[in-house]
Amino acid sequence: MFKKAVEAKAQQRLSGADRKKLRRTVRDKFPRASDADIDALLPPKAEIIVAKFQNRVHVYGVEGGFPVFFDVDGRGSEIYPTVFALWKVPELLPSFMLKGGEVSQFVIGGADLMFPGISVAAGGLASFSAGEPWAVKVPGNPAPIAVGSTTMSSDEALKAGLRGKALRIMHYYRDLLWESVEGHYVPNAGFLEDVVFEDPLFLASNQPSDSFEGDTHGSDAQQSHINNENIGESVNVNDVIAETSAASIQNDSVNAAKEITLDACDLKSTDNDAAAKSDIELYSLSIEDVDSHLDRCLLQALHTTVKDKDLPIPGSTLWSNHVLACRPSGITVDIKKSSHKKLSKWLQAKSSTGLQITIKEDKYKKEAMLISVNRSHPDYLPFKPEKRPVEKVDQAADCAASECCSQKVLEVVEVYKSSVHVNSIFASVGADTGKLYSASEASDIVFKYIEKENLVKQTEKAIVVLDATLCDALFKGAIKKGSTYPTEIHKKDLGATFISRMQAHHIVTRGSESVVRKGVLKTVHIMTERRQGNKKVTKVSGLETFLIDAEALASELQKKFACSTTVVELPGLRVNILMGEIFTVTVIIVALDATANGLDVFRHPFPLILFPFS
Repeated sequence: MFKKAVEAKAQQRLSGADRKKLRRTVRDKFPRASDADIDALLPPKAEIIVAKFQNRVHVYGVEGGFPVFFDVDGRGSEIYPTVFALWKVPELLPSFMLKGGEVSQFVIGGADLMFPGISVAAGGLASFSAGEPWAVKVPGNPAPIAVGSTTMSSDEALKAGLRGKALRIMHYYRDLLWESVEGHYVPNAGFLEDVVFEDPLFLASNQPSDSFEGDTHGSDAQQSHINNENIGESVNVNDVIAETSAASIQNDSVNAAKEITLDACDLKSTDNDAAAKSDIELYSLSIEDVDSHLDRCLLQALHTTVKDKDLPIPGSTLWSNHVLACRPSGITVDIKKSSHKKLSKWLQAKSSTGLQITIKEDKYKKEAMLISVNRSHPDYLPFKPEKRPVEKVDQAADCAASECCSQKVLEVVEVYKSSVHVNSIFASVGADTGKLYSASEASDIVFKYIEKENLVKQTEKAIVVLDATLCDALFKGAIKKGSTYPTEIHKKDLGATFISRMQAHHIVTRGSESVVRKGVLKTVHIMTERRQGNKKVTKVSGLETFLIDAEALASELQKKFACSTTVVELPGLRVNILMGEIFTVTVIIVALDATANGLDVFRHPFPLILFPFS
């Protein structure tokens, strides 16, 4: 909604009647909001400003303040709160809880929320309908990071195996609406530039205290428990408090209670339990401890996830995708709590002290880049990476994913086979030239050859020096006569160039039937023509590519659109023609063989749905 810059074409104050109408709309649209919540967002005596954009979006806000609501079409039927409104009233909308803070980088990068990224409570998925406004939260952080509209109901989601798109994101933290507001802010320390993590202060405030002051706190805790159940969170603050209190009574020792609580968290912990425990550890760590954890996370990442073929990579990618993923269970690693304070300074320090990495600043992006890894460094060799246990939630997700894959009606895989151009590379590394390879497997072969022949340029690790064999494999016959052959190639271009020199194949699987075909995937073509009067003709070709039987399709279309169908063959080519008439409109669907030519309409395979023209 706010991914692209759109200028406001008009801005005006709402009249008294329009202000009352807006309050009624908000009250009807968000039944969870109390009168006090609505007064906090739309003060009765304050002037309300509406900004009308060229894409028909209306943004409402208090004069001199922040925008609080936006209307998608300007008619009041699709109105949503902004993140500024949700930070004031976090429970204004029900919320989906992410599996972890790392998932938030995709949401605030502009992606829609998918079901595999949602943490489902032990009690099951919360009930919702399609088209409802929901917010998105990070475990351990009360402030929502995005708001959107559900794409399906909870029943439909369960039938789909919790796969696919859950929320169509309308507005999120750090989009252009947030950035366009003068004086935009973040609600807590968990909101970083490209990712959102748990809020340390919120977690600390939810830890068990020595006593409760009166019934007010008890009722607030009870209300917090109710809200947590409503939004599908998997942790109950009162249960944690009760367990800790019981442990302290039995052992008569606060330290013993902490040990029991931490042991229980190690054995059975949910995402929010881990977040709360990590906050306790964060506040108990000294600067030296944080530095030590950073070094261990870096070594763990270099041993497990950072591969030489992926270099160079930006420092931000190294941090978010590799270092943070290697954090010990129950530990929050915050670069701001270290002695370096900034990611770039920490990476430069590791590089300057001769640790196992080489860092260089990108002069265009002004960002530290990881260029190479010294895997023979004395600090690198003795380190033994930890084996990460597989969580039960992940196992269930993997089972659901494998079950979903087994039930796929159509599956298309692009594969590649060795050709005369690259046979020498395959022979050099001992790879089978008659086997079909995926794109990643084919890339691994050429990188094995580079590693075997030591072709990486010593002064610049991102460059590969071409020897005669590799140069012929990549460019022989592709360079015009008279032109000089290149002597170097960048690592990021090597894989694609190598794959382009192989023979393309594709495997099509529909149910129990599977076929391997040579060449690139043929597309489904759809053409329309107008004939006598108002009669229109639709021609479809390329269905056989995806193992679709024309006779079966003709029968299905006859039932679907209540029209007559006929299948015939054209001379020279096996052509299936489906003809039908709906009222006074004639629909002809032609399904040519996979070798026929036609308009290039679809580039990727997907279930075909055809509708008659009217």
